[in-house]
Amino acid sequence: MKNINLTITGCMGRMGQQLIKTTKKEKGFKIHSLTEYKQINKKFSGIRPQLNTENAFKNTDVIIDFTIPKCTFEVLKIASNLKKKVVIGTTGFTKREENLIKSFSKKIPILKAGNMSLGINLLMYLTEIAAKSLGNKYLSKVFEVHHKHKKDYPSGTALMLGKGIAIGKNKEFYNLIGKKFLNKKNFPYGNKINFNSIRKGEVIGEHEVLFSSGKEIIKLNHEAFDRALYSEGALSAAKWLMNKKPGLYSMRDLMNFK
Repeated sequence: MKNINLTITGCMGRMGQQLIKTTKKEKGFKIHSLTEYKQINKKFSGIRPQLNTENAFKNTDVIIDFTIPKCTFEVLKIASNLKKKVVIGTTGFTKREENLIKSFSKKIPILKAGNMSLGINLLMYLTEIAAKSLGNKYLSKVFEVHHKHKKDYPSGTALMLGKGIAIGKNKEFYNLIGKKFLNKKNFPYGNKINFNSIRKGEVIGEHEVLFSSGKEIIKLNHEAFDRALYSEGALSAAKWLMNKKPGLYSMRDLMNFK
């Protein structure tokens, strides 16, 4: 079986650099091209980064994108024209942007996840089950911790877990979003889902979903120790996407959750 040619966008970022390292170790993959938002006069794995252009993408199989929403849509426009598959690990999209991604997925296969970790996606699945089983008598909230460099909050993973609560309750997620706190020691439960984000040190990622009836608290949590978790998950997504038709997929599909 021939190697899967990859394009890694945002190659100078934390996840871009991690993807380069992981791809070099994994069999079955080859870095075809690297891109950045500006010209870089430096090579990584013998490859000089380019701008996001048709020339950078034309001979690749899958594009892996961990950047910012503005860059992601630049990538999707080109990928759509070239009929290229895209794995999106970027977070921070608005509801309108989420719908725009759905429209692109009618033309090309896209796998999008707020977190590429298999463990986190299992946590989301368990969150759905818990929210459905516990019902409306239990209030819920989501807590997360990330490194001080992370700009967006709540994290894409925290929002993903909030969506898991909404799915379990069979409600529209955007109608259930409550207050968004930053660096609070304590934060309340509410009729809607409240979020608290801590930004400190070099923490890779901690997430916790809490349910409370006032008489008991149920906690579901996950802690990441190595950023390679996410790059390995992204490569699994790229491999899985190779034989897929246009559509919007998730890690849930890859893991074959019902």
